Amino acid sequence: MGIIGTVFSNWLAIYRRELQGYFASPLAYGIAGVFWLLAGFFFVAILLGPEGIIVQGNLRAAQAQQLGITVPPFDMAEQFIQLYLGTLGSLSLFILPILSMGLYAEERKRGTLELLATSPITNWVVALGKWAGALTLYISLVLPLLLLEIIAFSKANPPVAWGVPVAAHVGLILLAAAVLSLGMFVSSLTDSTVMAAILTFSLVLLLWVMDLIAASVGGAIGDGLTQFSLLNHFNGWVSGAIETRSLFLFGTYTFLGIFLPAQAIETLRFQRT
Repeated sequence: MGIIGTVFSNWLAIYRRELQGYFASPLAYGIAGVFWLLAGFFFVAILLGPEGIIVQGNLRAAQAQQLGITVPPFDMAEQFIQLYLGTLGSLSLFILPILSMGLYAEERKRGTLELLATSPITNWVVALGKWAGALTLYISLVLPLLLLEIIAFSKANPPVAWGVPVAAHVGLILLAAAVLSLGMFVSSLTDSTVMAAILTFSLVLLLWVMDLIAASVGGAIGDGLTQFSLLNHFNGWVSGAIETRSLFLFGTYTFLGIFLPAQAIETLRFQRT
């Protein structure tokens, strides 16, 4: 087996280990249940609630008919995507820190981090395997919701322009990838999973509202701070606007979140040799 094959086999072993750990834990099922319950509630509320998209669209059409004027069709699908995916993004801020809190903290608590540091598996493979396992679990939480969205979109008038929902969901996955990697970095700093979850949530919340902080600062500094806002860049994807700077931001956060724990293991490996 060549070097690439060996690296892939090691990565796959770490990846499977993380997934097996998640699916063997009652916490994962609890997270899934709460996430689906809240996501389903917001789906019904946004689409069918008293202030929902359908009611607003019908009310708009009735008012136009009473006034005898012609108005452009109310794009319910686009409004729903922006509201629902934005809600899922906010909900994920609470879910993702819990998914990432034990990636390294549990290893420290069990005393197995030293084993990883002295194993023949490279530090990058360990970090990538753990991150991919957590991201796969999150994607598995989102996939069932797509069925509800497809049913809703099939009745949309005007028909859905599929580029917008696809971009919105890609943005959601990119957001999750960045947050999970940052959470993995925080998890590598402590042996307390609860502390890792709290610190990750605090960090992500800071990055989420960075545009509000930038608005209060103003000027060139404020403009610079806006570029670090997770919310600002995520909203662009939800509205269907795919920008290179957003890809760069999510990619940078993801890279840093993987690079820093990998370097921490490398330092520990160096200390043990």
